[in-house]
Amino acid sequence: MQLSSEQAFNQALIKLSVLLYQVDGKVTLSEQEYIDDVIEHLNWQSPICQSAFLNDAIYRTRQALDTGEAKDFIRSLQQDLLFDAGKALEVAMAITGVDGERSESETELLSLLTHKILAKGLVRPVQTADVPSVMN
Repeated sequence: MQLSSEQAFNQALIKLSVLLYQVDGKVTLSEQEYIDDVIEHLNWQSPICQSAFLNDAIYRTRQALDTGEAKDFIRSLQQDLLFDAGKALEVAMAITGVDGERSESETELLSLLTHKILAKGLVRPVQTADVPSVMN
């Protein structure tokens, strides 16, 4: 089955969110409530129910963290996250900050996300009208 670009993004967003709330080794109620809210508002277009997909994402992200492959895991989501880089960054910032603190590992993954993974999707092309003219 071929996923729509939006559905591929939805699935990548869930995987990213789960990874970011698990990376510090503790899952808070506020993080869980936030991800539940994000999932509830996705335009889900898959025959796999959201809860089954979430359970699989939890398992896969736990594997990535246990084997030290969190950065590779995020890199594997790049193409799908670029569908809506702004929303991906918004969710990533919120999920890592909703518990009131960002761990060093969360900050490291956010940096990778913003500077490498989502960078080209976050930069809009410069329009001629945006560039101030210089008068001689």
